[in-house]
Amino acid sequence: MVLTGAGISAESGVPTFRGPGGFWRSYSPERLATAEAFGQNPRLVWEWYDWRRSIVRKAEPNAGHRALVELERQKTDEFREPSRFTLVTQNVDGLHDRAGSRNVLKLHGDIWQVRCVGCGAEERNEQVPLEELPPHCSCGALLRPAVVWFGEPLPAAAWQRAVEASEQAQLFLVIGTSAVVYPAAGLAEVGREAGARLAVVNAEPTPLDATADWVLRGQAGELLPRLL
Repeated sequence: MVLTGAGISAESGVPTFRGPGGFWRSYSPERLATAEAFGQNPRLVWEWYDWRRSIVRKAEPNAGHRALVELERQKTDEFREPSRFTLVTQNVDGLHDRAGSRNVLKLHGDIWQVRCVGCGAEERNEQVPLEELPPHCSCGALLRPAVVWFGEPLPAAAWQRAVEASEQAQLFLVIGTSAVVYPAAGLAEVGREAGARLAVVNAEPTPLDATADWVLRGQAGELLPRLL
């Protein structure tokens, strides 16, 4: 079981939300990442997401992403069961997919997916920049980013699969996350209580360090290839 956060994407040039130079340093989440903000000013919200998408489009998967692809390949080949390796991410940038990871659970959605606020239809949209701001569905209603905003629940199916994988894990890797955003951070605690060994790979201290079996301080792009 692997849980990744913004830190692994930061190594590819994607700004984090809470770190130095992060998105929240310049923009208020209350204005840009809530359903209420979207209802009040959908164009402003979409201008911000269009800018974020342009940054993500320029980013490339790094050695940390690629090491996780190789780890998944090794475990799948060894056990002949893809379910023996599960990657859960809090990131919405799609870099794990672009690197080649297959069994990815996206707890916070996908910035390249859009969802209609009217009919509920969802589709992939990789236009950069978007042709229309804000974009509209074929039914005429507004489209929104298919990401989890503040005050919204996590996708039920992905969350349930993540909990089940945590309960079955023998080894739980926490990579590039501050481990303060719940409920995602609680998955490591689920795994620990079920008997998993816990390894934390992060550039800064986290609340999980005290109970981890291993704490590897540094960048995922440097440490994960060495673990292979």
